Amino acid sequence: MSGEISPTGKHSGPGSSPELRASHADRDRAVDVLRIAAGDGLLTADELDERLETALSARTLSELAVLTADLPAVSTTADGTAAEVAEAKDVIRIEQVFSGAVERTGRWVLPRRLELAVTWCNVTLDLTEAVITQDTLRIDVAMAGKSLTLVTRPGVEVDVDGLTLVHCKLRHRRMRTPPDTPTTLRVELVGQKAHGKVVVRPPRRTFRQWLLRRPASLSVGA
Repeated sequence: MSGEISPTGKHSGPGSSPELRASHADRDRAVDVLRIAAGDGLLTADELDERLETALSARTLSELAVLTADLPAVSTTADGTAAEVAEAKDVIRIEQVFSGAVERTGRWVLPRRLELAVTWCNVTLDLTEAVITQDTLRIDVAMAGKSLTLVTRPGVEVDVDGLTLVHCKLRHRRMRTPPDTPTTLRVELVGQKAHGKVVVRPPRRTFRQWLLRRPASLSVGA
């Protein structure tokens, strides 16, 4: 049964102690809250990285509470995990100039439109675990320098026809999927990318997947 929880995922009560030890589940709930907040544009990439590092090493509930005290409460699902926000933001705008990398990873909630106004900063939009709330995501690009990387998953189609490239390379690597795989999300890249490169690719193989890959010498008929 769903219900409102505190930022750490614990129901508040008069007898609760701020120095109670945090469990792995408590840390996981706090991490979910932080990632959803970052997906909503409430935290920058640097703030998310810093808070995630602290959350994963937190020893008490009070340490976790500090990390999420300035964020909206999140409802829980039946298994006690944080539920994704049901309604997507209409527009999220990211503005960054000559600073750290911009990253959206994990279970971040996709907006209906994403505006990138970025100069000489790497941007990575990882869609492999993103929460999809509509069938189309429009990304308005006004970006110069460095790389814009989109990491896809089965069912995600990326349309780059509306993107103007100026002294910029495009590498679009499509994922191998069965022909009957339904399209769950269409990403439309529009605007202009000057210098640097645009990369659209599937997730990289894990080390285990790489080890299990069949060598060419062992192919059928060898």
